[in-house]
Amino acid sequence: MSLMSGQEYIESLRKLKTKVYMFGERVENWVDHPIIRPSINSVKMTYDLAQLPEYQDLMLADSNLLEKTKVNRFTHLHQSTDDLIKKVKMQRLLGQKTGTCFQRCVGMDAFNAVYATTYEVDEKYGTTYHQNFINYLKYVQEHDLTVDGAMTDPKGDRSLGPSQQKDADMYLRIVEKRSDGIVVRGAKAHQTGSINSHSHLIMPTVALKEEDKDYAISFACPSDAEGLFMIYGRQSCDWRKMLDGSNNIDVGNKEYGGQEALVVFDDVFIPNNMIFLCQEYEFASALVERFSGYHRQSYGGCKAGVGDVLIGASALISEYNGVNKASHIKDKIIEMVHLNETLYCCGIACSSQGHVNKAGNYEIDYLLANVCKQNVTRFPYEITRLAEDIAGGLVVTMPAEKDFMSSTIIDTKSQMSIGEWCHKFFQGCHNVSTEDRQRILRLIENMCLGTAAVGYRTESLHGAGSPQAQRVIISRQSDLETKKKYAKELAGIK
Repeated sequence: MSLMSGQEYIESLRKLKTKVYMFGERVENWVDHPIIRPSINSVKMTYDLAQLPEYQDLMLADSNLLEKTKVNRFTHLHQSTDDLIKKVKMQRLLGQKTGTCFQRCVGMDAFNAVYATTYEVDEKYGTTYHQNFINYLKYVQEHDLTVDGAMTDPKGDRSLGPSQQKDADMYLRIVEKRSDGIVVRGAKAHQTGSINSHSHLIMPTVALKEEDKDYAISFACPSDAEGLFMIYGRQSCDWRKMLDGSNNIDVGNKEYGGQEALVVFDDVFIPNNMIFLCQEYEFASALVERFSGYHRQSYGGCKAGVGDVLIGASALISEYNGVNKASHIKDKIIEMVHLNETLYCCGIACSSQGHVNKAGNYEIDYLLANVCKQNVTRFPYEITRLAEDIAGGLVVTMPAEKDFMSSTIIDTKSQMSIGEWCHKFFQGCHNVSTEDRQRILRLIENMCLGTAAVGYRTESLHGAGSPQAQRVIISRQSDLETKKKYAKELAGIK
């Protein structure tokens, strides 16, 4: 067993027969496709940093499943509050290095949620789900795999439960039970990094009733399983990655990107040893809440890291525009830092207040994790607004890179080319090149409005559940009766 390098990770993807569709057609070489490759590069960073001695304290952990073995933290079961804290620090580091979503968090959070829940199911029913999962995770650790943690179903009519839908496939379900396994049908939507993953770890998406028991399933399957295919999700400005002869200035973040896809299961067979929940509907709620808690903790790290990049870009463009000494610009950047560090504080807080569960891995403080994510649904929007304010309108009105490069002469008195006119009128401070100003403006556009928005602004709202989902958990965890008791005691009410 050995940790994969980033390049070995990319080569391992080439060995898969994953079925990927985009723009209405099959993508044969999806590993090298210019729209998809930046998201693969982001995952590659999780492997590259693990190879560097200066990052190994954050990127690696001692496996509790494999004796005397260091594993990538993205495949690890948390064994202490220190593990939980290092997870958040690792995520911030990767956000700083990529400026976008690096996609392995959903798998890591799913591992820890499924591990604890299968233990409880076995405890009640005498099933073998927990050992099934341990065997699976050992394989993942031994081969340093990237796993897509998949929870969100398409849902159809949100006013109806899974078994009430007109189309029964709106939630992933069991359509056949065999002696050697089950056959499943349906889909998982908005799946982060699914195409870039070796395997998928499936979970239910809502609390279920007895009539919904066929939807109470958790299992693992390879990305190239028979009957499984993916349809790539479009992102704003993604077509810019297809431009020929470009220096990638218009892309903004020219190296890295996020990824979402619709993952369709068209009668996929799952063998018994890969099943971790099968019709035990009363455990769906616990699994959903555990995963959601872990994933809401994650956002205190990754979004703070990406926020660091956007704050840095905002500070740079203020210098390039010659306004960095203005008091209101300084104040806006201070506000951005304050909001960003508040996100990070919540991620660290819910980690430091973690606790061990019956299965032996550590869980976060669920109230604080949901407070963390509730802040993430708000603060990145304000950080983005301030970044756009500091950048100015040029962030959305600047001509294309090809215009700046054009040698086509405009027939006027000056006889200057299109490129010369662009460089003349889009110059900022005299000691900063127009190209550098272009690049930082495009990075801000990318993070606030373009392809990276899926890994920052928009994902901050919808990732790990909607804002209302967090408020439901906050309400459950708020312990109002105890708070009322404190008030009564101080007020002298018997």
